[in-house]
Amino acid sequence: MAKNHFIVLNTPEYRVSSKRKVLPTLQKRNFKLDTKHLMIGNGLTYYVKTYGCQSNIKDSENISGILNKLGFKEQKDILKADLIILNTCAIRENAEKKVFGEIGFLSKLKKTNPKFVFGICGCMSQEEHVIQKIMKSNNNIDFVFGVHNIHELPSIIYDVIKNKKRIINVLSNPKSMYESIPSSIGSKVKAFVNIMQGCDNFCTYCIVPYVRGQMHSRSKQDILNEIKKLIKEGYKEVTLLGQNVNSYGIDFKGKSYKFWNLLEDVAKTKIPRVRFVTSNPWNFDLKIVDVMKKYPNIMPYIHLPVQSGDEEILKRMNRKVLVRDYLKKIQYIRKNIKDSAISTDLIVGFPNESEKAFNNTLKLYKQVKFDNAYTFIYSRREGTPAAKMQDKISLETKQKRLQKLNELVKKYSKENNEKYVGKILEVLVEGKSKTNVNTFTGYSPNWKVVNFTGKCKIGDIVKVKISSASRFSLNGLLVI
Repeated sequence: MAKNHFIVLNTPEYRVSSKRKVLPTLQKRNFKLDTKHLMIGNGLTYYVKTYGCQSNIKDSENISGILNKLGFKEQKDILKADLIILNTCAIRENAEKKVFGEIGFLSKLKKTNPKFVFGICGCMSQEEHVIQKIMKSNNNIDFVFGVHNIHELPSIIYDVIKNKKRIINVLSNPKSMYESIPSSIGSKVKAFVNIMQGCDNFCTYCIVPYVRGQMHSRSKQDILNEIKKLIKEGYKEVTLLGQNVNSYGIDFKGKSYKFWNLLEDVAKTKIPRVRFVTSNPWNFDLKIVDVMKKYPNIMPYIHLPVQSGDEEILKRMNRKVLVRDYLKKIQYIRKNIKDSAISTDLIVGFPNESEKAFNNTLKLYKQVKFDNAYTFIYSRREGTPAAKMQDKISLETKQKRLQKLNELVKKYSKENNEKYVGKILEVLVEGKSKTNVNTFTGYSPNWKVVNFTGKCKIGDIVKVKISSASRFSLNGLLVI
C-alpha cells in the first residue's frame, strides 16, 4: 500500500453537518464489542492526549474505556506508547497549530517503534480543510475518526493493526445515539455525564454546530441510570454536560421535559454535588435558578457566557440576548442563590469591533464583577459566517484590549475570593497539592480552588476555614 493511501469511508462536509431537521430522533443503540476485536491490544500500550473542553475530556474517557476493553494498557509516558490518539479541539486557530506541530513530532516515533500506531479524532477531524491537509501531507497518521463514531473505534483499530490499513472515517452527523460505551474516568471523586450532544445555536464565530452536529438529547432514564451507577461506585459529584444545556429536551416528541426538570431529577438521586455546563444566556430559563434554590446539592455556580457587552456585536455574533436581559438574569441568580459564583466567556476583537463596543464590554464587566472569565481574541474559523466579515482592526489593538480586559478579570477575581477569608467552606477533597505533599486541594461549592492542611481522605467533603486568598485560589485549615 502506498505510504499516503487512505481508505476513505466517510469525510466531513459542512454542507451536510449544517443541515437541521425538525425534531430529529436518533435510534438508541447499546455499544457492543465484537469478539474478534477482543485482545487486539494485548501486550500494547496507549496514550490519549486531550485538547479542549469538558466534552472532549468525556470523549477521551470513553476512548480510554474502549481501549482498555481491547486489551491495551495505559502508558503514562506519551513517547513510550505503542498507540497514541490525539483528541483535538477546533475552537481556535492556535489549537489547530499546536496539534499539527504535535503530529509532526509524534510521527517520528514510527522510526523507533515498528508497532507504533497513530490516530487523530475530535473536533479538528470534523473540519473539511483538516482532513484534506492530512490526506495530502507526508505523515504517519494511521487513522482518523470523528466525534460521531467513537463506537466504531474497535473495528478501526482492528483494521489498522491486523490488516495494515490506513483509515479515514468521519461522519458529518450521528446516525444513532450510543449508550453503554465503556469509560475510564480520570477521577475517582467526580465525573462528567453527557446529557446531550451537538448544538443548533450557530453563533457566527463558532465552529461547534458544524463539528459537533445537530443537537440531540439523551433520555432522562439513561442519564439517571448512569448517575445512579456512579453513586454506587462512590462518586461524590457529577457535572451535566452539553454545548447548551438549556436546550435539553426541546427535541423530545410528544412530551414536555426540559433541562430544569432533569436538573431536579438528578438532584433527587441524592448525589452530594451536581453541576452543569454550559448555558447560553438567551434561553437560560429562570426556572433553572428556582430548582437550584430548592436543592442544596446543586452547587451555586453558573457559567453564563455573554461573549460581549455590546448589543451591536452580540447581534452580529447571533447571540440572541440583550444586555439588559442578561443583567436581569444575573440579578435574579444573586437574589435567589446565596453565595452564588458566576463566570463568563468574552471575545475581544470581533471583526470591526469599535472602541465604543469594547468599552461596553468593560462596562458590563464592572457591573457584574464576575468571579472569573475566560477571555480570548477572536479567532477566525473557516466555514463560519464571521470568517467572511471584513475586519480592519489590527492585532496590536486587539492584544491591548485583551490586556485591558484581563486586568479587570484579575481585579474582580481576587476581590471575590477575598470575601471568603474567615469563612468556613465545604470542600470536596480531590487530591494532594502538586507543589506541597502536606497540602490537600479541592473545590468549594462556588467552584473555588481550596488548598488546605489537615488530616482527611480523597473523596471526603470537609469543612475548611479560609485564612487567605489569591486571584486563583483560597487557602485554609481543616476544621475538626
